[in-house]
Amino acid sequence: MKKRGDLARPRHRRPTLGVHYDPDAFGQFSEALARYLGTARFLIVQTVLVIIWITLNVAFIAFRWDPYPFILLNLMFSVQAAYSAPLILLAQNRQEERDRRQAETDRAVAASTQANAEFLARELASVRLALSNVVTTDELREQLEEVVKLLANKGNVVDRNS
Repeated sequence: MKKRGDLARPRHRRPTLGVHYDPDAFGQFSEALARYLGTARFLIVQTVLVIIWITLNVAFIAFRWDPYPFILLNLMFSVQAAYSAPLILLAQNRQEERDRRQAETDRAVAASTQANAEFLARELASVRLALSNVVTTDELREQLEEVVKLLANKGNVVDRNS
């Protein structure tokens, strides 16, 4: 059994190949390339180049650098696919990360909005309760009319007694 070293110390880092790159810049490049590879312009340009390639290799004997099975053309397609597929996947992963962050932000905003709406509903209910005991103008007018009638009746009673 292999003896393990001191677990308190980290292991030595693996040597790097000396290739340093900015992951964000590379990601932006892959997104730009993925956007271009998904356009009709790319498909049309690629189709035109393939037609020219095949025409030159079939029609002009002097220019035949890639005879009929077009092995070099197939190799170029394979290389293109080998590089474009990982770049497209990288662009999709970056988009998925942005979508995930946006969904988290949307959830936080929705929770905050719901909390604010619930707070306002509670405040509105408390205002309604507070206003339920307040006298309305119609009630006040009725009470004043009754007081005026009572005073008028008292005044008539005092006049009769005098």
